Amino acid sequence: MLGAWLVVRAAVADPDDRAAFDTWYRQEHLPDAVKAFSANAAWRGWSSTDPSIHCAYYRFESLEQLDAVMAGPAIKDLIAEFDRCWLGRVTRTREVVAVADEFEERRAG
Repeated sequence: MLGAWLVVRAAVADPDDRAAFDTWYRQEHLPDAVKAFSANAAWRGWSSTDPSIHCAYYRFESLEQLDAVMAGPAIKDLIAEFDRCWLGRVTRTREVVAVADEFEERRAG
């Protein structure tokens, strides 16, 4: 098994919310989620083709570990906190992705 990813895509409706959302996600939500999920790592970023779209990626050792997180209390607590802060202003979707292949090219240099 190559692991799994939780991908959270958030659409920030009002451009005036972007800076506050970015700060909140960086300082609070991402660190809280990594800790609560016991994720191996996390990345996040903003779309360069649609500036209202923010994506966060959480990496897990296995699909089973991620499935347990998705069914457990930690994600419910994080969803509640997200909704408390952003309900009605930011919509989001979640995708659970089982890694099928992984390739890393090493460059000389």
